Amino acid sequence: MTDPLPCEPQKGLARAVKALREREKLDQTALAERAGLPLSAIAEIESGETDPAWGDMRLVAAGLGVSMEALAELAEELEEASPP
Repeated sequence: MTDPLPCEPQKGLARAVKALREREKLDQTALAERAGLPLSAIAEIESGETDPAWGDMRLVAAGLGVSMEALAELAEELEEASPP
């Protein structure tokens, strides 16, 4: 049996979710309600310290009114722009 892979922080994704949430003038609670996720899940995603589940990110993207593709593109841009 192999050990699970370590969690890879997702700083670009965290910044993208926060930027899109703020663009929509939503707080974390409102986004959680729109996405159908607990507030703690949104806070963890925005912390950038977790590697969120694909299904959760689909719900977040829908709650933000963007496609997964748009969310991923912004996350990549912000990841590349951030210092290591």
